[in-house]
Amino acid sequence: MKLNELHDVDGATKPRKRVGRGIGSGSGKTAGRGVKGQKSRSGVAINGFEGGQMPIYRRLPKRGFTNIFAKDFNVVSLGRIQAAVDAKKLDAGKTVDVEALKAAGIIRRSKDGVRVLSDGDLNAKLTLEVAGASKSAIEKIEKAGGSVKLLSAAAENDADTK
Repeated sequence: MKLNELHDVDGATKPRKRVGRGIGSGSGKTAGRGVKGQKSRSGVAINGFEGGQMPIYRRLPKRGFTNIFAKDFNVVSLGRIQAAVDAKKLDAGKTVDVEALKAAGIIRRSKDGVRVLSDGDLNAKLTLEVAGASKSAIEKIEKAGGSVKLLSAAAENDADTK
């Protein structure tokens, strides 16, 4: 098979319907829009209009809000880190930080930092520099002989002193 021989499967594409091209076409004159009224005219978009009935977005109660200052963390489990160590993608001897996790392919892009959760088991002795970690994750890391340095606490302390 060559590039110039590629084509869609028969029946995969339909020709576009040319409306308003005479009575004999079956969709002439009004072009399938019905007769008269706002919706038969061009340039009309009535999104959310329910024929005068109270619209659903006004009937339902509004609750909560979106915190624009909320931090969006990359969540990484201990099991995922251990799998990367086993696959020789992470060096257990070096400090595990955002750049190391990115290079190992555990995270794609760094958001507001990395938060480690305790899913899975950890056998490797690791030194982690992360924005956050759950208490149980810290316990598992220290039990394996590693240590955790939380970056967010240091950043908050710097902000307080300014």
